[in-house]
Amino acid sequence: MNSSILRTMARLLASLLLLASLYLLWRGHNAPGGGFSGGIMAAAAFVLMAVAFEPMAGWRATRISPLLLIPLGLGVALASGFAGVLAGDGFMAGQWVTVNVGEGVKLGTPLLFDIGVYLVVIGVALAVIIPLMGEEE
Repeated sequence: MNSSILRTMARLLASLLLLASLYLLWRGHNAPGGGFSGGIMAAAAFVLMAVAFEPMAGWRATRISPLLLIPLGLGVALASGFAGVLAGDGFMAGQWVTVNVGEGVKLGTPLLFDIGVYLVVIGVALAVIIPLMGEEE
């Protein structure tokens, strides 16, 4: 698409979408849906860049190939499951650590699992959508 207004706004909107996706990831890290909904929103930001500029612009904006995000995310999610085993609990048993930032923030393996899901969702969405867009003529 050859619209300077769309290109200008796409940069701003993609940044806002990425920030909102990180908020969803963080907000849902101890509740269901944080990684998936955040990943879909992040993928939407990259697809917006692909629509505004060229199909591969969304692919390049990730800074890492979406095809590498899929196994990376699966590895992170799998590692979160083994954290419980290493602590002497069962597979996928939640483990938490308190980080003293202000009141103290509890970080746990559910957040690590959601980060893995977030990466997988971005990778799969971009690996499917961007090739379907084809090259501009």
